[in-house]
Amino acid sequence: MSRRARLEREGNTVSNHARIKGHTVTRTVHIEASRARVWKALTDPAVMVKWFGDGVGFAALELGATGSIDWDDYGSFPIEITEVVPDGSFGFRWSGIPAEQLDEYSTHVRFTIADAGSGTDVTVIESGFDTLPGTTRYRRERLEQNREGWDVELDELAILFEGVTE
Repeated sequence: MSRRARLEREGNTVSNHARIKGHTVTRTVHIEASRARVWKALTDPAVMVKWFGDGVGFAALELGATGSIDWDDYGSFPIEITEVVPDGSFGFRWSGIPAEQLDEYSTHVRFTIADAGSGTDVTVIESGFDTLPGTTRYRRERLEQNREGWDVELDELAILFEGVTE
């Protein structure tokens, strides 16, 4: 059973689905937590692993640092950090397919966070699908796979904070 199906079966989806516009996937979720706590969940491998992948590691939280995000059922996806604005935005290039290193199949992920009422809005934008090698069909399939992935991952991020007090 897919992670999305499991979340839906358990009644744990939290917001609208990710959307595809052109060659970009976008999704925003609201988290009832402070920016500082959400920032830590987005950038600290020890917390990331609770919602994003089964294993997360990178050398440092700085531009150019490398690492990987791993899923037991899918493999290891190398990353390179491209943006770090504390309590504001975090970006990385990552391989869209399991790989040993980043290559022409990589896309760019950028998280932004903003105060919203008593909590924080988290927006993810994944771009770069238009430059992937292969056919238009392949690029559209990757877009759809990652759109579904952001539905699951950001639901899991929101669920991480449910019932947790500051």
